[in-house]
Amino acid sequence: MKGRASIRALIVDDEPLARTAIRNMLRRHADVTDLVECESGADAIAAIQARTPDLVFLDIQMPEVDGFGVIEAVGCDRMPRVIFVTAFDQYAVRAFEVHALDYVLKPFDRERFDAALERARRDLDGSWPERLIALLEEPRGKYLQRLIIRAGGRVFFVGAAEIDWIEAQGNYVNVHSGGRSHLFREAIGNLEGKLDPMRFRRIHRSAIVNVDSIRELRPCFRGDYEVVLRDGTELKLSQRYRGNLEKDSLGGL
Repeated sequence: MKGRASIRALIVDDEPLARTAIRNMLRRHADVTDLVECESGADAIAAIQARTPDLVFLDIQMPEVDGFGVIEAVGCDRMPRVIFVTAFDQYAVRAFEVHALDYVLKPFDRERFDAALERARRDLDGSWPERLIALLEEPRGKYLQRLIIRAGGRVFFVGAAEIDWIEAQGNYVNVHSGGRSHLFREAIGNLEGKLDPMRFRRIHRSAIVNVDSIRELRPCFRGDYEVVLRDGTELKLSQRYRGNLEKDSLGGL
């Protein structure tokens, strides 16, 4: 590692076995020379303020003060680099919105942990890819600007403007973008409220479309319509949601 002699690391987890697993992983790396452990969010806040570590391995679900509470208490501008280590995947979007370097799911293996640590090294050395930094630091308005989707150990960043349509699948949705689809853990009703209504419209109880992706509204029987997207996808416009595609969005039906 160039430019940095050592890494001062802090492990924060209320489970002793989890702290031991992370500690054993870190002891294999000679550049991690200062290692402190905390078993609560409150202890972590005090340790960060007193010791100013370079890197924090932070659990999310902890009693009293959770991982996000730690960041809020310390302040994003004063918070060291963070790698979330958790058993729960539903916090991934929020984790990246607070500029976490990585999001490692338990149980993890050596290869996955080492990849996260190497990512931290690059960031500490100032060599972290600037394109990703710019993406994570992109100003966020009222609505989602992107979805951060984990699949097969990888993280996909899907910009809102790139989404063609969204399909409900129980407590998940399939996000269709540029001929690819990504499974995202969010109920369609919850996601609808986070998307810009000037761009995204619900057309069916199981479908949301990006109005910029619509090529044609095709009349069917009994006054119904099909929504045809630019890639040829055909979706049903239900009577319940027909008003969502009226005058203010597509010039009327």
